[in-house]
Amino acid sequence: MTNPETLDVTIVDGYVDEPAHFGVPPYISTYPRYAAGALVDAGVPREQITYHTIDELRDNNAVWRDVEDADLMVYVGGMTVPGKYVGGTPAEPDEVRELAWTADGTSIMGGPVRFGVGEANEGASETARDDLDFDFLAMADVEAAVYDLVESGLEGFNDRYRDIEEETRWARAGAFVVEQHPNHPDYLICEMETSRGCPYRCSFCTEPMYGNPDFRPPESVVDEVDALSDRGVKHFRLGRQADILAYGGDGEAPNPDALRRLYGGIREVAPGLETLHLDNMNPITVVKWPEKAREGIRIIAEHNTPGDTAAFGLESADPNVMSDNNLNVTADQCFEAVKIVNEVAGWRPGGDGDPRTDAEGSAPNFGDDAARRLPKLLPGINLVHGLKGETRETFEHNKRFLRRVYDSGLMLRRVNIRQVMAFEGTDMADTGAEIAKDHKQLFKQYKQEVRETIDNPMLQRVAPPGTVLPDVHLEYHQDGKTFGRQLGTYPLLVGIPGERELGSVVDIAVTDHGYRSVTGVPYPLDLNSASMNELTAIPGIGRSTAGDVVVNRPYESVGEIDVTSIERFATAKSGEGAD
Repeated sequence: MTNPETLDVTIVDGYVDEPAHFGVPPYISTYPRYAAGALVDAGVPREQITYHTIDELRDNNAVWRDVEDADLMVYVGGMTVPGKYVGGTPAEPDEVRELAWTADGTSIMGGPVRFGVGEANEGASETARDDLDFDFLAMADVEAAVYDLVESGLEGFNDRYRDIEEETRWARAGAFVVEQHPNHPDYLICEMETSRGCPYRCSFCTEPMYGNPDFRPPESVVDEVDALSDRGVKHFRLGRQADILAYGGDGEAPNPDALRRLYGGIREVAPGLETLHLDNMNPITVVKWPEKAREGIRIIAEHNTPGDTAAFGLESADPNVMSDNNLNVTADQCFEAVKIVNEVAGWRPGGDGDPRTDAEGSAPNFGDDAARRLPKLLPGINLVHGLKGETRETFEHNKRFLRRVYDSGLMLRRVNIRQVMAFEGTDMADTGAEIAKDHKQLFKQYKQEVRETIDNPMLQRVAPPGTVLPDVHLEYHQDGKTFGRQLGTYPLLVGIPGERELGSVVDIAVTDHGYRSVTGVPYPLDLNSASMNELTAIPGIGRSTAGDVVVNRPYESVGEIDVTSIERFATAKSGEGAD
């Protein structure tokens, strides 16, 4: 019998992306944290638990020794809704298999990888069950499997799901592992679970495999936030749920009182938090219970931080696709839900509609007179292609829906367009990825059209020139620019002229727009030290004017420059840095 106190354990995070769970850096998912807590609860000393991301293993060969020498190696990962990532690269199947080959001790893997493995992490693909040469595959909760495996002396376990009491213990006990993440503490956002499972049964989705919704009490979530906050975490996202509005209720109807206890409790134990965002909100909940939904959305917008996004799973605006795939919301219903979220939460801090200063204001608000921050909470739209019943007309239905939203003066934070992955156990398994493959070229053309005709003008509405984005973390250089993002749900990618120090954090004022990204300059930009590239990025300043600005330095005030609205971007720091 193996004594837990003697075990050395290595957890490898290959990153996850599920319909209601995200863990690609700068996010850390619940899986490695809960697995670490389960190990501690089973008797493994905390100091004998090592955590590494897959990117660490790629970047440092010496780290592989921890995989090789561990008595137990735990791998967590799996992509069921893959996308494009900036902060990290999810593990590919061959890399996961190499982990199993390298581990001399017992190896176990779990997470959404249990739903299936494809040749690569991409849409328009089919998957198959594959143990990738690990000793054990957890077909339920990997944290429960890890706990039972250690309890059995590494002999085995029965697949099971953990209960709320175990989750509460393991969430607090495993909070320490965040300190081993390469991004800790400043550029790390913790994905928080409020529930899992879903009452609906969309054809392609893996979330119903967790069963009907099972909610954590607010006290359990708040206790976890408290533990993570004690470990230096300041960024949180309530992303691990199918529908935040249904939290604490019967699984479908909103429960505003539970949301008030949840959000209020988080703010109480982490008063210094810098990000509090969410992910999924079911539009059918908004339209079926509009008054309760409005109250719940209002509570969220009072407690969250700006730039938050409620992802709406419309999936398809085509009524035939809707019926063939058990989708639960029509295009008209989704439009109404978009309108309600805009009205209740589309206000900008410090501007019209801000309940702290303007009880009579209205939202959404945008344009020249709008406050210079991102709206508090906006809907995002998820569209999935390759579903049963999809035809060329499906693409037209989707475009008409998006155009209707834009033409109505409403705002969407983002439109997420992807191709389906067909997993065993879902209704799409029979259809597979054939429709997506047949429509691949049409999909590419349509996606480009949406980016040009909807995403770009919508982004100009959501973040007009002069919008201030605080605390942009600089991540990489490309083509003479520095790119970075805020921490949060679907953060905007920001390009800044010049190559600035990576890892630094700057406030940015938006100057221009791409399809899903913006250009900006450090805010406020000092006229007396700004580069030519920074000056020409400001609307209304061409190279000739920028040259004049440089030649005529120093300035005492921005009023000396005859450019409309330049005060939205620049300042003059008493001649400091003048040429």
